[in-house]
Amino acid sequence: MKKIKYILLFLPLFLCSQAPKPDDGKYPIAAVPIADVKITDAFWLPIIQTVQQKTISYAIKKCAEEGRFDNFLIAGGKMKGEVRGQMPFDDTDVYKIIEGASNSLLSAPNPKLEKTLDSIIDIIKVGQEADGYLTTWRTINPAKPPAPWVKVEKGERWEFMFMSHEDYNAGHLYEAAAVHFRATGKRNLLDIALKNADLFVKTFGDKPGQRQNVPGHQIIETGLIQLYDIAKKREYLELAKYFLDQRGNAKSHELYGAYSQDHVPVVHQDEAVGHAVRAVYMYAGMTDIAAIYKDEAYRSAIDKLWHNMVEKKMYVTGGIGARHDGEAFGENYELPNLTAYNETCAAIGDVYWNHRLFNLTGEVKYYDVIERSMYNGLISGMSLSGTEFFYPNALESDGVYKSNRGSCTRQAWFDCSCCPTNLIRFVPAIPGLIYGTKGNELYVNLYASNTAKIKLGGQTVSVAQSTDYPWNGKVKFVVNPEKSAEFTIKLRVPGWARNEVLPGDLYRYTAMNKQTPIVKIDGKSVSAKANEGYISITRNWKKGETITIDFPMQVQKVVTSDKVTENHGKVALEYGPLVYAIESVDNPNFDAIAIKPSEKFTVKREPNLLGGVNTINAPQFKAIPYYTWSNRGVNKMKVWIPYPQTQ
Repeated sequence: MKKIKYILLFLPLFLCSQAPKPDDGKYPIAAVPIADVKITDAFWLPIIQTVQQKTISYAIKKCAEEGRFDNFLIAGGKMKGEVRGQMPFDDTDVYKIIEGASNSLLSAPNPKLEKTLDSIIDIIKVGQEADGYLTTWRTINPAKPPAPWVKVEKGERWEFMFMSHEDYNAGHLYEAAAVHFRATGKRNLLDIALKNADLFVKTFGDKPGQRQNVPGHQIIETGLIQLYDIAKKREYLELAKYFLDQRGNAKSHELYGAYSQDHVPVVHQDEAVGHAVRAVYMYAGMTDIAAIYKDEAYRSAIDKLWHNMVEKKMYVTGGIGARHDGEAFGENYELPNLTAYNETCAAIGDVYWNHRLFNLTGEVKYYDVIERSMYNGLISGMSLSGTEFFYPNALESDGVYKSNRGSCTRQAWFDCSCCPTNLIRFVPAIPGLIYGTKGNELYVNLYASNTAKIKLGGQTVSVAQSTDYPWNGKVKFVVNPEKSAEFTIKLRVPGWARNEVLPGDLYRYTAMNKQTPIVKIDGKSVSAKANEGYISITRNWKKGETITIDFPMQVQKVVTSDKVTENHGKVALEYGPLVYAIESVDNPNFDAIAIKPSEKFTVKREPNLLGGVNTINAPQFKAIPYYTWSNRGVNKMKVWIPYPQTQ
């Protein structure tokens, strides 16, 4: 502990100047900021608080133990030693912790945490070279990368961009710096990021003497755009677009191939291939460019990529990336269960991408993907305790196959700890996903108890949402405009409530839920007819008016397209937005379980099980929400259950 304390307090803190927040108008729909939404939800608040109160400090401790902070001090000559850790991107664990902690500060100010971040940022500054370069392993010993798959020939910067992760490190630095600046107004991390970005602008491009390489692992593109939003330095935006434009251009550089989405130009890509995390980070950057430049070629490409991914390569949990080999997408309809990869980072990146797509278009389908991913294949990546993690998220376990990087259950940490720290950066940002605004329209996209102050039509509208979602579909809103005014509230009808598992025909329910949502204003029924996935209510709103909406839930059986041979003769169970699984700890007859077409289900609230859940019960089994599996030791588990078609 003394060493950890020494690292965090190594350099004195200093006061930083305040600066105005950026005005980001590139998307037609604006997310309501995290700071303006206070979560009170019985489902999401405990998860967020677990990250805030346990996972952040746990990850800082792990980073200290494994030398993440040491590397910055060694690179800056303040400590002696060789590079510590096994990955060329270990620096990003520190950046992602800062980003997540900064998101936390937006909703839950914490002077102690803010002071800790200042200490960590001081350590980062030590590791930055005079011209702005910042990748600690290369500064410490450029001839000795921490991973054997990082090639070194001349020991020069940028010589093996395919896997050196110098640009990936920069991207996460920029993302963290932008959030930290918005949360605190301080420039200490922002100035480090801007200095590094200026070096990239100087180094890369098509001017004489510049390098024409493209990033190996994408994310610098969205990071540069984040810095552009703040600094308004157009060179950052142009470099982000340059990196994307050059992918697949064999005249400018030796292509990395489909693994890094560098096989053909991005505007000609129409199938999600290669490393899934790289892919969705790149698609998010492409969406930014499509929005800012109104680029139709980019817009067309991301549409094709999205349809291919969602309609042919997405798991029922919202997970993506079928193969352990290359952490990659498989072929169309290649969706194995026991060996599914479904990296937690990929689910997070997919939410970031779909949020951009929604803000660009307002189409409900993108939130159908977001909701399915968040409630299932994303939060499954972290234990209920907040200190054990899944890297892959399989849909089946035999208790023998070591799916999770050498383990059958969640692990306390990894030599490659990108997923735990990515959860840290994502989970505290959840409040910013609930609402969106466009002119006089308020989009309600996720259902979770909260109070929000929303700028709408020239005034602030306070909204209080209360619900027990996802355990039932009843939601209540109290609307309080500063003064009576006409505006529109658009209530999203979730895909499951529209009898749609996911957009496309990859999955379908065996039977339709014939019940429809019920909407009331101040107790009086109003039309609940949805238009393009939203129930829109336009009226002159007065203080204290209430909306209630009830999305009827029932147990639903899901079947997969016949093209997915893995799931022939099987069904999955859902209740509301949650995918369910059977686990052997609840079912001694696990291997014999099958669901009959005539099966009758009951839903039971079990407050003392797995943090409090609804279980689905039938005479021969009990099913639990998928995200909670493997919190009771190593067990057999399956999402897809045998389904004999005859009675």
